[in-house]
Amino acid sequence: MSNPLLQLLVLAAIAVFLILRLRGVLGTRDGFEQPRQPDEPIQRRGPQIRDSAGDVDDSDITDHAEPGSPTALALSQMKRIEPDFAVGPFLSGAKSAYEMILMAFERGDLSEVREFLAPQVAEAFESVIADRKARGLTTEAQFLGTRETALAAAEFTPETGMAELSVRFVGEMIAATRDSDGNVVEGDPKAARKQRDTWTFARRMGQDDPNWQLVATA
Repeated sequence: MSNPLLQLLVLAAIAVFLILRLRGVLGTRDGFEQPRQPDEPIQRRGPQIRDSAGDVDDSDITDHAEPGSPTALALSQMKRIEPDFAVGPFLSGAKSAYEMILMAFERGDLSEVREFLAPQVAEAFESVIADRKARGLTTEAQFLGTRETALAAAEFTPETGMAELSVRFVGEMIAATRDSDGNVVEGDPKAARKQRDTWTFARRMGQDDPNWQLVATA
């Protein structure tokens, strides 16, 4: 066999080997395959939950309220007026306000928290503080922490833009009330107790003032 013919056979064998190798690595295509559109996402998003008004509920709402519930719908309405509003950060702020207001009430001095109190709540707190002073009672309190902070309800009035959010708190504190002679008449200065409250905060959505006020306690 001549050298040129031998070289041609060798090159043909190498070409066949390379083709078979590529087919094994890349695979083959059978039939027509629909090309992916340029704007088609690589991964499709999961199902979205929509309220009765057709708006998509984000996880900030569904993490704190049952989808389709009055609370969820009220939160959606609040976000339409004020898109930057978020339930999670609100609850963090409410937790801080709860601790500050509760301890200010126990100490008998509301000066640092008055801006967070609606007039009727401030008046009720002041009445209790004044009664304690008139009876010669003093309160010792140590706040140990908030064990639970959860959204209990939400209401929104479209006509006025007023929003109300009720928050359930479970706090833990040591508190004791003493009379003028130093005798403990309520609580225990050595034992912790749980403090359970549901407070309602209100604010007109869409206004520059970001502060919520405590409007009701239970």
